[in-house]
Amino acid sequence: MINVLVEGIKKKQAPILVGLDPMLSYIPQYLQQEAIKEHGETLEAAAEAVWRYNKEIVDAICDIVPAVKPQSAMYEQFGIPGLSVFQRTVEYCKEKGLVVIGDVKRGDIGSTSAAYAAGHLGKVQVGSTKLSVFDEDFITVNPYLGSDGIQPFIDVCREEKKGIFILVKTSNPSSGEFQDQKINGKPLYELVGEHVAEWAESCMGDAYSYVGAVVGATYPEMGGVLRKVMPKSYILVPGYGAQGGTAKELAPYFNEDGLGAIVASSRGIIAAYRQPAYEKYGERGFAEAARQAALAMKEDIDHIF
Repeated sequence: MINVLVEGIKKKQAPILVGLDPMLSYIPQYLQQEAIKEHGETLEAAAEAVWRYNKEIVDAICDIVPAVKPQSAMYEQFGIPGLSVFQRTVEYCKEKGLVVIGDVKRGDIGSTSAAYAAGHLGKVQVGSTKLSVFDEDFITVNPYLGSDGIQPFIDVCREEKKGIFILVKTSNPSSGEFQDQKINGKPLYELVGEHVAEWAESCMGDAYSYVGAVVGATYPEMGGVLRKVMPKSYILVPGYGAQGGTAKELAPYFNEDGLGAIVASSRGIIAAYRQPAYEKYGERGFAEAARQAALAMKEDIDHIF
């Protein structure tokens, strides 16, 4: 899938990843009320509102961006109905030609990681039949448990030609409490990056590996260092826009050919209708506002090359 992702970025000339992180507070009241009218004040109503919201946004942006990133927690909070909508969203996005990066941040001891990898990227065996479950193209993975927690994901990636993005330097303000601590003179995030580079070499697509990295847009100097440490890994860059990352800070994450990174924006796009710049679209124009925000992001990023 890394080859598909890179080709999608080239074709649409948009290294943009739209985060489908639908908090109920983002969803227009009319959609919520319609769902409540049909299902009552239930988890099913919340999930139905999320689905309708997602579908309209996906329809509005699928021709201009190559990929989306549904954050599983935003669905899990609504229980089984929410998980069903997560799966439905993944399926619909793939039908619309989008690469799907499941933001699930999994990682555990080997056998548990193997189960996570099977459920999200691979297949499970039921009798004589192998079945896909959530079936994302990529997922995010936490490396804190070390190599035996990562290897099961790499094994499935190699088998299924899918990918992972490993957390290396995250965009949140307190990330440095652990990630910046020095070990033998190097910050922990750099040591993690070196391991990612090794894992990447063992699981290659054409020009880039199935093993990528997450490096926040809020730390461009570190991003530049890690771009050199992990030459074969695509970098998923969260933190643009709402978290404070700006386009002028993104250049270090990319290679000279404009490839090597994909920049994520969630509420800055999916809740754009709530911003002054897009308020003219109103609640019922939320999907068109999302499209315009994605186009503005594309133009903004174009200026760094």
